[in-house]
Amino acid sequence: MSYELPPLPYEYDALEPHISEQVLTWHHDTHHQGYVNGWNSAEETLAENRESGDFDGSAGAIRSVTHNGCGHVLHDLFWQNMSPEGGEEPSGALADRIEEDFGSYEAWKGEFEAAAGDASGWALLVYDSFSNQLRNVVVDKHDQGALWGSHPILALDVWEHSYYYDYGPARGDFVDAFFEVVDWEEPAARYEQAVEQFE
Repeated sequence: MSYELPPLPYEYDALEPHISEQVLTWHHDTHHQGYVNGWNSAEETLAENRESGDFDGSAGAIRSVTHNGCGHVLHDLFWQNMSPEGGEEPSGALADRIEEDFGSYEAWKGEFEAAAGDASGWALLVYDSFSNQLRNVVVDKHDQGALWGSHPILALDVWEHSYYYDYGPARGDFVDAFFEVVDWEEPAARYEQAVEQFE
């Protein structure tokens, strides 16, 4: 199986002024493409090793699948979580569940912003199928700190390549800008899909 980089679901300049065309171009076309390439390369190595019976390089390739695969999945989710029509608060079943599990949207957002400020990679809102609740998760790199059995609902990339060109070291300003382009329709659909599967 070979993985491909999906196109952005909007034009490269569609999220301006919150995220620049230049950042989206670099981030999607070069950075995200690198994870797709890395995943495909690792899968090829594993297939070759299985065929030859020589597994000397397999452990590194397995780690590469995890790192690059998570990078690809989370970036794809990140692009889908945003749109030019974003900026509103969630509604419907997801909004109700956020209030139930966090006390209020404001409490959830404050905790999510704290996760985004501390992460060396990603802040995620996930549905934890083991505990049947929403959680905020700090994920370093792409796979360190992930919670088994959780399903990402909302993803925010806080690696420096996501914001330094536009905001310099002011990560908090970038997080604020993210909330100006979050389109809750996609996370809401992802949440409902997870709940239907596990509750």
